[in-house]
Amino acid sequence: MMIIFMAPRRLLMAVISVTAALGPFCSARAEMSAWAEAEGGRMRLVALAPDAGGKIRAGLQIEPKPGWITYWREPGNSGIPPQVTIAPASGVTLDAIGYPVPKHFFKDGIEDIAYDAPVTLPLSLMAGKGEIKIDASAFIGICKDICVPFQANLSLKLGRAMQSHPEEEAILAAADATLPKPPSDDFKVTAHAISPDRKTLSLTLALPGGGKGAPDIIVTGPSGYAFTKQSGGKRDGATFKTDMAIGKLPKDYDMSGKRWGVLVIDGDRAIETTLAFD
Repeated sequence: MMIIFMAPRRLLMAVISVTAALGPFCSARAEMSAWAEAEGGRMRLVALAPDAGGKIRAGLQIEPKPGWITYWREPGNSGIPPQVTIAPASGVTLDAIGYPVPKHFFKDGIEDIAYDAPVTLPLSLMAGKGEIKIDASAFIGICKDICVPFQANLSLKLGRAMQSHPEEEAILAAADATLPKPPSDDFKVTAHAISPDRKTLSLTLALPGGGKGAPDIIVTGPSGYAFTKQSGGKRDGATFKTDMAIGKLPKDYDMSGKRWGVLVIDGDRAIETTLAFD
């Protein structure tokens, strides 16, 4: 299945821009911003002081209201992937965003790759010199019967690294625990191949023992494309073979040298890795 997240979605899409304070940024005490609130939920920024190398552990904490969802990095048939931008004047740069293991939702022919409960996206930041003040713009989608693009400006100042911040540390540790793991000897992709017509991706997996049925597999190709439809899946002990329907790739797309992502969810375990096409 080809998924392009910019497609029209559900009954209505309402655009809003939210700040939770009177000023241009939502600010609060050090290490946590104020909550920015929208119709379907709220979000805030959490961070710890930089370590000796200038690295800052942070997270975008998102709490959808009951019955609402927010999206993974490739959202599904449509939807809005999370975006975080740090103001250049902050002297702080964003190195990476982590994505906890999502869920698959199917309703009325629409597929969502999303979260239906509070989730924190781990952020890896690097600090410059001087006072550390993070000014961030966060843009996410929250969806129920309508989809609400939710944008907020979030700001916080970081205190001294020597201080203990147990609440922030607990939030970020819990977020790290929800991330998919790297491949292991008992859980990995052992082979992959794309068909000559580029319409099918064949995968062979080593799966943890004791599982039953097909794992949930999400392959992310070119930006804006995710593939989830399996056919011919067969689980034989710890080995699983399946074909993923690719559909139409961008015109003149060259597979040579490309790296696609793959997320495999089997029961309560999940791995994420890359597929190289040389």
